[in-house]
Parts: sequence; structure tokens; C-alpha cells
Amino acid sequence: MKKIAVLTSGGDAPGMNAAIRAVVRKSIYHRLKIYGVRRGFVGLINREMHPMQLSSVADIIHRGGTILHTARSPEFLTKEGQKKAIEFLQEEKVEGIVIIGGDGSFRGARVLEEAGFNTVGVPATIDNDIPCTDFCIGFDTAVNTVTDAINKVRDTATSHERTYVIEVMGRNTGHIALIAGLAGGAESIIVPEAPFDLAEVCSRLMRGVQRGKLHSIILVAEGAASAMHVGDEIKRLTQLEVRVIILGHLQRGGTPTAFDRILASRLGAKAVDLLLEGQGDHAIGYCKGEIKAVPYDELFKNKKEFSWDDYQLASILAI
Repeated sequence: MKKIAVLTSGGDAPGMNAAIRAVVRKSIYHRLKIYGVRRGFVGLINREMHPMQLSSVADIIHRGGTILHTARSPEFLTKEGQKKAIEFLQEEKVEGIVIIGGDGSFRGARVLEEAGFNTVGVPATIDNDIPCTDFCIGFDTAVNTVTDAINKVRDTATSHERTYVIEVMGRNTGHIALIAGLAGGAESIIVPEAPFDLAEVCSRLMRGVQRGKLHSIILVAEGAASAMHVGDEIKRLTQLEVRVIILGHLQRGGTPTAFDRILASRLGAKAVDLLLEGQGDHAIGYCKGEIKAVPYDELFKNKKEFSWDDYQLASILAI
């Protein structure tokens, strides 16, 4: 292995830059030629690749987003788009590719793997929905962002004696809502993994009002319901004063936490190790305190487990 490339794909996540930094510097340490691809798979199709030096990744470990930029590529889903990307990599004599992203990015990696390139996936998505790892890069930062928002909302909620419904990201999963809701002491957490009854949510709210509670926080995962709908229904059923907040892409930005920086550094470095060993067709994961390589096939056929213990605990503590 003499020449490898690194790209970021899909939604950005805090800590991607730390992963890029680890890939670049670990590659240079082992005397590999390392190239950065701009805008993910779009960059492969459009031939946007440049050599990376030590200075290319200076002062980026603390920055959110990705210096390589990212984009979704409908063209890469076509045979024509894939052919363009593969021909470019062949012409440039790239032997291995580190792909930092989520499930869709890893499926793109499998296409390149089948074309003869060794690829290693590094899980980076705030949704934390990749089954090969306990934590994806960016998840911890997103949870802290939501928890901080809950803290701030509680101040005004108490002042005005209001109920707030806060919608958080997570695509089709409720991992952000669950962990941030547990950390922030939300009265109810609505996630796509669990059926919910708005009548029960309202009953819980009214029990709080009857014992003198001044405010309530309801956390809604975007894949479960619309916060606007939930807010309207709560207002209709309880006559309480309700406000709705949709945090949106705030959760993707910001300085990555120490945990995300360290996780990204470890996963990025391990990805280079695998390529040096001639091993591709794997994603890197953090499982029970250990860094492990998981075959793409195993990743694609499984689904990330939802923490029912934490869900039950959050419900118990919110009585």
C-alpha cells in the first residue's frame, strides 16, 4: 500500500475533522501518500482530489464540520456515476480509501470494494444508528448540544410556567432524544422505536401540574412525530400553554466534545492500520471499550439496538 485517499460523505458530524487529521497524520507517519477527496463521492466523480500534508490538518481537531466538505451524490447511485469514480481512482493509482460517514457512505464504499479497492469505513453520524459501534463520531456532541438547549429552555419554561415540546434530529432513530432526554430530565420522550400515547403524555403532564410542577419538557425525535402536531394536541387536550422548539441543524454544528475528538482519532488511526494490513471491506467500531473491525455485510444486515433500559429509567425518573 503506497497511496490512499480519505473522504467524508453524507451529513456532517462534529469530530469528522479530528478523524481526517488522524487518517492524514497516521498515513504520513507510515510514509504513505495521502490524498483528500472534496465533497465525498461527488468529488470522485468530478475528480476533486488533492495531496494532504501535515499542515493540511493543522488546527482542525477542535472544529466542527469537515474541511473536505461533504455532499450527497445521486449520480453515484447510477452505474455511470460509479464508473466515473472508479476510472478516476484507477488512473490516480489509489489503492485504499478511508470513508468517513454513515450507512449510505458505507454502501458506497462497498461499490468501490467490489471494483477492487480496499475501503475502510469510519462511522460518523449524530444519529448514532450504525450497528457496528456503541458510539458514532458526533453523537456525543449532538447529545450535549441538546442537553444544553434543554437547560436553557427550562429557565424560561419555569419563568412562564409553560410546557415546551422540543424536536431533535436522529432520522429514523431515537438515540439522541433518549440520551439527551435522560440527561436533561425530560418529562416524556417520544421516539420511533416505542409506541406512544398522547393521552398518557398529557396525563403525566397533568399529574405534575397537580403536585405544583411549574413546567414540563417533552422531547420528540423527528422520526417519531412532528413536534408541531404534538404541541397542538397537548394544548387541545390539557389547555396548558405550550411552546414548540425545533432544534434542527444546530445539533450538527459546534466544537466536538473531548470524547468525540478522542473517538475520531482512534477510529481514523485504526482505519489506516487496516489498510496497511491489506484489509478492506470493513468498518471500524468502538464496542465495549475496544476498537474493532466489523465486515460491511454484518453491518448491513443488523440494526442498531435501542437502549430499552435507559428508556425505562427515563420514564421512572420522570414520575
